[in-house]
Amino acid sequence: MMYAVILTGGKQYKVAVDDEIFIEKLEGEQGDLIKFDQVIAVGTDDGLKTGDALAKVAVEGEIVKHGKNKKVSIVKYKAKKGYRRKKGHRQPYTKVRIKAINA
Repeated sequence: MMYAVILTGGKQYKVAVDDEIFIEKLEGEQGDLIKFDQVIAVGTDDGLKTGDALAKVAVEGEIVKHGKNKKVSIVKYKAKKGYRRKKGHRQPYTKVRIKAINA
């Protein structure tokens, strides 16, 4: 089984063919193909490859959808006082299906 470790959005992801990952939002429409050029490592049956051996390696994926993560909220409430406060933030994401690892 072949896998790769890619770098995107300041984070590292271990991916294999047909995996679906949630990453920082990327430009593009649903169904567009994207290429990840920053490959840190590739694992195969022969072993792990890193460094200069990965100069021409790329991982191809397809954008499945764009969205926002579940809301993280801070809730404050005081009974019988009419005071309620809710804060939150949703980070936009892109869901990507890995199509191929070109190694």
